[in-house]
Amino acid sequence: MELEVGKIVDGVVTGLAKFGAFVQIDENTSGLVHISEVSNDYIKEVSDVLKKGDKVKVKVLSIDPSGKIGLSIKQTEEKKKSEYKKSVPQAVTLSKVVHKTENTSFDEMLSKFMKDSNEKIESAKQRKNVRQGKTKR
Repeated sequence: MELEVGKIVDGVVTGLAKFGAFVQIDENTSGLVHISEVSNDYIKEVSDVLKKGDKVKVKVLSIDPSGKIGLSIKQTEEKKKSEYKKSVPQAVTLSKVVHKTENTSFDEMLSKFMKDSNEKIESAKQRKNVRQGKTKR
């Protein structure tokens, strides 16, 4: 089978490691799906999502001159509708912030940010000192 970057092929999981899964593409060819390319969702362990013998679709990401092949499972999947819904409220929130600050100059926004930031830092330092028993008297 002729492989090229960007091609989507079928494979079988032949091994699992902390850093990813090894996938056999054909009799003579195998590659690695890095843990970051297994799923669109966060996964702690590859074994939570895949097991040896699973049939998977993979996209060829890279072919190293030494023969190493980088693969991706997540790039073969379409984004789920739930992911689009999650991004919409963030956009709405940002637009509300932009509309509230339209009449405010950049310098005023920066000044307010710096003031809030310094207050939070000071508050955190005070909490740290209280926990360590270094309160000012």
